[in-house]
Amino acid sequence: MLRRKARRGPGADQAVDDPLDAAQERRVRAVLALGGVPQADLPDGVQQVRLRLLERTASGREAPRDLSAWAAVVASNLAMDWHRARRRQERIGERLAALRPTEQPCGEDSRLLSLAVAQGLDELPGPQRQVLVLRFYADLPVRGIAEELGIPEGTVKSRLHSAVRALRDRLHEDEVV
Repeated sequence: MLRRKARRGPGADQAVDDPLDAAQERRVRAVLALGGVPQADLPDGVQQVRLRLLERTASGREAPRDLSAWAAVVASNLAMDWHRARRRQERIGERLAALRPTEQPCGEDSRLLSLAVAQGLDELPGPQRQVLVLRFYADLPVRGIAEELGIPEGTVKSRLHSAVRALRDRLHEDEVV
């Protein structure tokens, strides 16, 4: 059940829906912290729990019978997701390190390449940039990207192909690679 919480400051006469009371918020923070989520990421985790409850309510499903237990389970799942994302980033780093030539480019060359890739990504159309980032930076497989975006795998492959080709052309055009 949602409760109303008065807002302080300008516009204090307006009310805001806050699905978690102070005790539930502390419980969520504790579950996230015990799950290994860094202190700096705890406020984001609490907000994610709130968001999921609001989305559940907005979709027409009834509120959980035991909100505290439901929030703790969601917080636990968020902690697991945080660890999966961290491991995925570590694997990306390992893959990139393995691809790195034994002779490191000088610092300036490396910065220029990074800047050129970032600019090339910025110039890609949104859908192409999205699948490229999900595939090569988030390390998601084509099937996972298709499921996340709700599009066919063939569309993901087509967008990846076009994005890689456009980025490669851009880097060759700028004589970066």
